[in-house]
Amino acid sequence: MQNILNKLIGAKYIAIARAWVPTMVGWGTVGGVALVHFTDWRLILDYVPYINGKFKKEE
Repeated sequence: MQNILNKLIGAKYIAIARAWVPTMVGWGTVGGVALVHFTDWRLILDYVPYINGKFKKEE
């Protein structure tokens, strides 16, 4: 698999991706948590199965 990637895009770009992918995943996670925090968190968290049943409205 890696040999095919080396032929297609080159070892230099694979090394760059290996360095940047974990950083981008981390920033994406922080951005997602910030989005939930600063928006209507109930709107988003109503789709999470465990949390969905925790905050039921009594109507």
